[in-house]
Amino acid sequence: MNRRKILLCSLLLTLFGSLPINSFAENSLNFGDYVVHFNAFRSDSLTPEIAKAYGLTRRNNRMIVNITVQKRTADGKTLPVKANVTGFASNLTGQVKNLEFNEIHDGDAIYYLAQDQVANHETLKFDIKAVPEGETISAKVKFKQQFFTD
Repeated sequence: MNRRKILLCSLLLTLFGSLPINSFAENSLNFGDYVVHFNAFRSDSLTPEIAKAYGLTRRNNRMIVNITVQKRTADGKTLPVKANVTGFASNLTGQVKNLEFNEIHDGDAIYYLAQDQVANHETLKFDIKAVPEGETISAKVKFKQQFFTD
C-alpha cells in the first residue's frame, strides 16, 4: 500500500474514532466551485511510520488539524488544489494557539497540517481560512473539538 493510501486510511480512522457519529456530515464546507474538508485529532493516533514520514510528533497531548481543499469539475469529480491556509484555535478561557499549516504533497493529494499542544479535557474552537491558489473566494471554517489526553 502506498503512503497516500496509508495516510488517508490513518486520517479517516482517526476521524471516525475521535468524532461523534452525528458530526461526520459537518466535516466539509462547500464554497463556490470548491469544497474544504477539515478535522482535528490527537497525534498519537497516527502510526509511527506516518508521523515520521510527515515530520509530526506523536504524543497524547498534541493535536493535528488536517485541511484539504478540492475543486469540483464539470463532471462532478473533485481535484485537490493548492491553497493558502491560515488560522488559530482558542480555548474556553480565551488563550489563542496560532496554527502554522504545512503543505504536504503525497501523489496527487495535498494536505495542510498544523500541530499544537492540548491539555486533558481542553475544548478548542478553530477558526480557519482557506483561499484556493489564484482565487479571491475563501472558506471560513469554524468548528469545536474537545481533546482527552488520558
